[in-house]
Amino acid sequence: MNTFAFIIHPIDPKKDVQRKFPLLGKLLPVAAINFFSRYFPPVYISHITGVRSEATGEEVEGWFVACPFTPQRMMTLPPPVVYKKIIQTGRLAERLGAQILGLGAFTSVIGDAGVTISKGLRIPVTTGDSYTVYVAVEAARQAAQRMGIVLNQAVAAVVGATGAIGSVSARLLSREVPEMILVGRRQERLDALREQIEAETDTKVRTTTDLSALRQADVVITVTSAIESIIEPHHLKSGAVVCDVARPRDVSRQVVEARDDVLVIEGGMVKVPGPVDFHFDFGFPPGKAYACMAETMILALEGRFEPFTLGKEIQIEKVQEIGHLAEKHGFRVEGFRSFERPVSEEEIERIRTKAQRTGG
Repeated sequence: MNTFAFIIHPIDPKKDVQRKFPLLGKLLPVAAINFFSRYFPPVYISHITGVRSEATGEEVEGWFVACPFTPQRMMTLPPPVVYKKIIQTGRLAERLGAQILGLGAFTSVIGDAGVTISKGLRIPVTTGDSYTVYVAVEAARQAAQRMGIVLNQAVAAVVGATGAIGSVSARLLSREVPEMILVGRRQERLDALREQIEAETDTKVRTTTDLSALRQADVVITVTSAIESIIEPHHLKSGAVVCDVARPRDVSRQVVEARDDVLVIEGGMVKVPGPVDFHFDFGFPPGKAYACMAETMILALEGRFEPFTLGKEIQIEKVQEIGHLAEKHGFRVEGFRSFERPVSEEEIERIRTKAQRTGG
């Protein structure tokens, strides 16, 4: 049986530590969790079983292993210290018998996006970003349809557009909309991406470093590496769809509390084929996984033990290829979630109706 492993780490320190160590997570303050994470070893989390291909009937098994660093620690510690801890976690995966390793959340974006980590391990590493892009665009597409947004008449925006996931998401989404807004921190990189998109499509592209431009967008994909939320209620247009791919989240919880005319979804929830059991609650419904997790499983099912997605450049061809392989094996975007709870069709209809009443 082919095998895989996937690295997770605490994003919401108290809540996520409690998932594995209930008493420790309850008693320790966030500052203490951040401090002790530097000295805590990699953690075995669970054995993953029942991932079964619809195409071949074959199964793969894997493991969750955890790097103890929080996002705050990863962003403040020297990169060599962070790399060392992630590599130690990868070596735990090797000892368990994994043939390929997936990097989750900040472990996939820190530093050179997996390149140095890959060099420190015997098994291939993938960030999962190719399938993350594929699923983010598909989720945004499906959500827009539910909200009555016609993409070929809509304005789309990507926040964090110059990052690895953001830039390819923008290039793919720009093929379906007449107007695109690119939001980022570095104007020169935004302008370079604008020129690339304009060379590939007929889409009108605007660039900005100001989040207030989102007031003009019908569909938003946001995927920054910010530690705190950056999108607030006043930034969004009535009737908009926001697909938040970032972990930690880019969208403030106040958006869903204050804006009942905006649909916010988590980007990247995928139905895994087969009687999958993760033996660990990471906040998703049974049988569902993040897209980055799913990429690792897809490659294991294919027997493709290779660094499929690595580094800060993602190829559109790789995004399309992993999307095709996902469909082959039975992985698919299914259902929406927002702040760790399911979004029903009735709720979407209420949001859509409220937006229509307010002129969205």
